[in-house]
Amino acid sequence: MRAILNVIWLLTGGIWLALGYFAFGLLACLLIITIPVGVASFRMGAYALWPFGKTVVNKPGAGVGSALMNGIWFVIGGLWLAIGHLTTAAAQAITIIGIPLAIANVKMIPVTCFPFGKQIVDSDSIPAGTQPIFTI
Repeated sequence: MRAILNVIWLLTGGIWLALGYFAFGLLACLLIITIPVGVASFRMGAYALWPFGKTVVNKPGAGVGSALMNGIWFVIGGLWLAIGHLTTAAAQAITIIGIPLAIANVKMIPVTCFPFGKQIVDSDSIPAGTQPIFTI
């Protein structure tokens, strides 16, 4: 079922979301100081490309640096990427088949806005002692 949902996701907006993340990642990598933002964008792009079967968990040891980078990320690109998710979710929710995809799109918004201090893992291999933030 995950593979079917991932293929439908890819065809109904996932590719465009991932391309947005990858474009923002390339833009962020132009300056040395924003390379961590670019890496996070590439990580989120891979997640936006094939999200079903993945889980978002808190990264152990994330601290003040993650909070600072989340603030920078939100101002520079997180808000715009979240608007992309909302737009795609609205388009997907028009059809009955797209409703689960729209729900998944809305679930991705918190990690889109604040990705630092989060880790994306396979749903089958959640690290011991960690609570999933959400699973798609």
